[in-house]
Amino acid sequence: MSPSNPARDPRYDILFTPVTIGPVTARNRFFQVPHCNGMGYRDPTSEAFMRGVKAEGGWAVVCTEEAEIHPTADLTPAIELRLWDDDDIPAVARIADKIHEYDALAGIELTHGGAHSPNLASRIVPMGPTALPVSSDHHPVNARAMTLADIADVRAWHRAAVRRSLQAGFDLVYVYAGHGMTVLEQFLSPRHNQRTDGYGGDLAGRMRLLREVLEETRELCAGKAAVACRLGVDDPEMGVSRAETEEIVGTLAELPDLWDFVAGAWEDDSMSSRFGPEGGQEKAVAGLKQLTSKPVVGVGRFTSPDEMVRQVRSGVLDFIGAARPSIADPFLPNKIREGRLEAIRECIGCNICVSGDWTSSPIRCTQNPSMGEEWRRGWHPERLRPRRIDARVLVVGAGPAGLEAATSLGRRGFDVTLLESSRHLGGRVRREARLPGLSAWIRVVDHREYLLTTLPNVEHYFESELSADEVLEHGFDHVAVATGAVWRADGVGRSRAVPLDLPAHVPLLTPDDLMHGRRPADPGSRVLLYDDDHYYMGGALAELLAREGYQVELVTPAADVSAWTANTMELTKIRARIMGAGVQVSTRRSLAAGPAGVVTTGCVFTGELREHAADTLVLVTGRAARSPLHTELIAREDQWAGAGLKTVDLIGDALAPGIIAAAVWSGREYAEQLQSEGPRDALPYRREVTRLAPMDPLPTPATSDNG
Repeated sequence: MSPSNPARDPRYDILFTPVTIGPVTARNRFFQVPHCNGMGYRDPTSEAFMRGVKAEGGWAVVCTEEAEIHPTADLTPAIELRLWDDDDIPAVARIADKIHEYDALAGIELTHGGAHSPNLASRIVPMGPTALPVSSDHHPVNARAMTLADIADVRAWHRAAVRRSLQAGFDLVYVYAGHGMTVLEQFLSPRHNQRTDGYGGDLAGRMRLLREVLEETRELCAGKAAVACRLGVDDPEMGVSRAETEEIVGTLAELPDLWDFVAGAWEDDSMSSRFGPEGGQEKAVAGLKQLTSKPVVGVGRFTSPDEMVRQVRSGVLDFIGAARPSIADPFLPNKIREGRLEAIRECIGCNICVSGDWTSSPIRCTQNPSMGEEWRRGWHPERLRPRRIDARVLVVGAGPAGLEAATSLGRRGFDVTLLESSRHLGGRVRREARLPGLSAWIRVVDHREYLLTTLPNVEHYFESELSADEVLEHGFDHVAVATGAVWRADGVGRSRAVPLDLPAHVPLLTPDDLMHGRRPADPGSRVLLYDDDHYYMGGALAELLAREGYQVELVTPAADVSAWTANTMELTKIRARIMGAGVQVSTRRSLAAGPAGVVTTGCVFTGELREHAADTLVLVTGRAARSPLHTELIAREDQWAGAGLKTVDLIGDALAPGIIAAAVWSGREYAEQLQSEGPRDALPYRREVTRLAPMDPLPTPATSDNG
């Protein structure tokens, strides 16, 4: 047994050795690297509590996301942190204070977006090393070339932001040159930096600004805080070769107190599990640690402690960096420390967390429904408030919503009966995890199956259904119906609100049919898959059928295949994957009525019709909630009191079909709200209200233009 912790396997002791970072010391090797969260300057208290929970869970270093240092680097519509002036200090200080409550080091990531920032809010013309169009999201905005005075300004703004970071109490200050999003990396890039002065040309000139900012940050932080350099490596778009990367690290090796290496652009560094394995960044960062004496952190969607130990012992990393695993389980370090590996809530790599940044909304997580709700709703990933009075709860359906409701209710102390009509727990998750690339999603089921083994007050039964009569006879106090949804077969989807006259002689299949094993009649036959859902399902099924030998054409009214996956950074990867599988793609076309035996589509712009040769039509459109038991019980509400029944609720897809994360969240919300004492008209969560500025009078115009 480990002498430091009898419950922990001694193999993992190395993960809990302290590591010095300049003037500060991290108590272990678990490092929550900077990550976005969709809250930032708008919801700083929500972010503070979210970061604080991670510190409570054992992360030795907990960092913020990007903190803009000046209005010339305005990342709108993304909601990040800001350190534009002293007025921003209290918000970021609140985050640092919350992290410090649990004896963790607080890090802040300072950034200037340069030619990446469209400056949509500030309306200041962006600037970068060279005059080029801005690189983010096809905004029709161009950046101007920075003058030497502009470069001096950026250095001064960064120094001011460092001072504010120290005043706010941060222990670690980042110099950010990664992910293709910062002016410092743009200067390193021979593609973005086409200058011929002392800040361009050869690599020595291109790294000059990074060196100067590192030196100045180090001077300001001396003895007060550590300096981290986050450097992008192996990013083809930036055009910095491996040899140049090694020269950068070797030349600047001892300037920062810590190196944080990020592999490629953000969509590659945060690769979803559909397209990359745990530890997939190792190839890009291996060997760089040997170029410096300073500690190195890197990420890899790490959830396996054995893989973590291998990364450290093999000399790849000193710190186990994580964004997504720390979101899925803020208590991952403590669970390893306490020898509770089976309790880890493993990240599934779905990247729904990333979507918060792209949609300017608070972060969410499929595995951890409390993420983003720590302050707003008072939810905690490991603790739920106990029940007020005894009650028996029936949960019908063991898909993602039902499983989460049953386990969360059980953790609150309720007596719970969970019924599942099939032979397995998991519902849609178990089916969808069998699709190409989605096997990691079964972790949603695995974690909750484990929780059921720890909850003697939760009973679950397979191949079990109850009628309304039987529910009323069994004396339940509360019923949650989580019977899910079915895929529609009438053409109704996101672009069509009424059923369509479908071709009479073309066999029709839905995703439910395919996931239950049904297939087009003839191997190698022609399949037209119509995707009006626009998330992952259409692309996954097209790939499945193509790899099984069918001739597949995917048609969608959207501009892209699986269009919403732009928010999970999978859009281009999905398109490449299905093209590689031989799927033909037709975008901007809607399903239309046509002659019998023919599938017809119309151009969404002109209405021009096209006939498609197809032996089978697969509809990936809308879904319909399935809740007959709820309908029956509501119809007999006058009998509830006599049976002792108080509430009957729909949750998850049975209430409104959505993504898996929404179903899990719905289950947690039901469990949290049961026996709620608040007034029905109360706001559902706490919010921060903007402080009004003084109404100073507007300047009087010097002249009038009234004629």
